[in-house]
Amino acid sequence: QVQLVESGGDSVQPGGSLRLSCKAYGFTEDYIAMAWFRQGPGKDREEVAWISSSDGIIGYADSVKGRFTISRNLAKSTIYLQMNNLKREDTAVYYCAAQPSGSRGNYDWAARNSWEYDYWGQGIQVTVSS
Repeated sequence: QVQLVESGGDSVQPGGSLRLSCKAYGFTEDYIAMAWFRQGPGKDREEVAWISSSDGIIGYADSVKGRFTISRNLAKSTIYLQMNNLKREDTAVYYCAAQPSGSRGNYDWAARNSWEYDYWGQGIQVTVSS
């Protein structure tokens, strides 16, 4: 059974940093694309960052480019989201998502659209406030 478990959420002041982690359990496929999404208060879910299984594709939403970094540790089946210079508008529930790349016909695949991902974590709260 596939499971994604996020950790690292917290409350921080503007300008602070956090690192989120998402560990994947139960995948039988070797190539898994993963991504981070978020949903702020009263807002729709939006993409944050995405990464292919080989790191050949990495992308960021314009709102976080230059401040957030997505990375992965294949051996630990884990991705990370390093968030620096956090702003109040980064306050949201952050979700980890995953999709076997082979299901999309390309082993080096990742996408920014939430509907491309079948597997989701439970979400973790990040609050940026003074």
